[in-house]
Amino acid sequence: MRKVYLDSAATTQMRDEVITRMTEVMKTVYGNPSSTHSYGRSAKSLIEQARKTVAGYLKVSASEIVFTSGGTEADNLALNSAVRDLGVKRIITSKIEHHAVLYTVNQLQECFDVEVEYVALDKNGNADLEDLEKRLQASGMKTLVSLMHVNNEVGNMLDIKAVAEICKTNKALFHSDTVQSVGHYELDLSEVPVDFTAVSAHKFHGPKGVGFAFVRKNSGLKPLIFGGEQERGSRAGTEGLHNIVGLEEALKLSYENLAEEKDYVQGLKNRFITKLKNEIEGVKFNGECENPDKSTYTLVNVCLPMSAEKSLMLLFQLDLKGIACSKGSACQSGSDKGSHVLNAFLSEEDLKNPSLRFSFSRFNTEEEVDYVVEVLKDYLAD
Repeated sequence: MRKVYLDSAATTQMRDEVITRMTEVMKTVYGNPSSTHSYGRSAKSLIEQARKTVAGYLKVSASEIVFTSGGTEADNLALNSAVRDLGVKRIITSKIEHHAVLYTVNQLQECFDVEVEYVALDKNGNADLEDLEKRLQASGMKTLVSLMHVNNEVGNMLDIKAVAEICKTNKALFHSDTVQSVGHYELDLSEVPVDFTAVSAHKFHGPKGVGFAFVRKNSGLKPLIFGGEQERGSRAGTEGLHNIVGLEEALKLSYENLAEEKDYVQGLKNRFITKLKNEIEGVKFNGECENPDKSTYTLVNVCLPMSAEKSLMLLFQLDLKGIACSKGSACQSGSDKGSHVLNAFLSEEDLKNPSLRFSFSRFNTEEEVDYVVEVLKDYLAD
């Protein structure tokens, strides 16, 4: 059976160079990075080099990078400590954030009586920055704003610099989940006054189970996980050295090949959109998918004209044809509640039709794109 993987927003295929690097380190550098002997020092040296590499790409200090188990932990670290340690009494977020943010905010509201507000969204799911500014000006409470850079379901891009400036002007802290953007876009944090970000390696062809938080210097953020003094006291637990060097290698290769691979993947996305429009009457694209200036080049969220009965078997039928995609976030694939992102801004009419997320990478081909369109066309025609 032909196999086509179009679910890279959920996780990406690892690069061969990353696997080679990780395997080499697992074989030869096995000391505990906290040990003072030569084995430990060798491991510690690789971690600190990886930290410098990551910091260099983001134009920040190495001391501002905290390695974590992934984006979810990084989000939890920033949000929990902001309330627990930094005196935040109000959080402004949006209803289309990843559940790593939304569920954490709900918990903070329940446990710490934090006031939670949701910024208004336009008809395409974009955050209303005028509404954000009005909310920030309306209260003197210490506030944290949490808005993601690139939405993981519809691909909408936030003007992260504009939001950061609004927050800075109004003396609010700013946290942004950058899981879908780092490794795909250059992000100069020396020019964007964001306080905290979250990153996950498996979104840019690195290993699962590792990521990092950017924590602005002198923010006062305290650990989420307590124990040893690893990560300069910011995150206890013996570091997964092989994963950290895998993250470093993946990030390095992503940025070294960024321009070429971005053009290639954007071409696949454009081809997919064009062929769907030509082959399937009534197809729609959710959010800002069709606008390359407002949407990531890596994914498309498609609303298909289909009966409710047919839509129930859609993902199953695609899987039988070897096609991997998502109904929404992979983290919600076992849920029958539908997409909280689409529910936040789509019309009742459009919500009646099935929507699928197709996400691309450097490993995909034009032939695969054409095959998926033909399968969708045939299924709709049956």
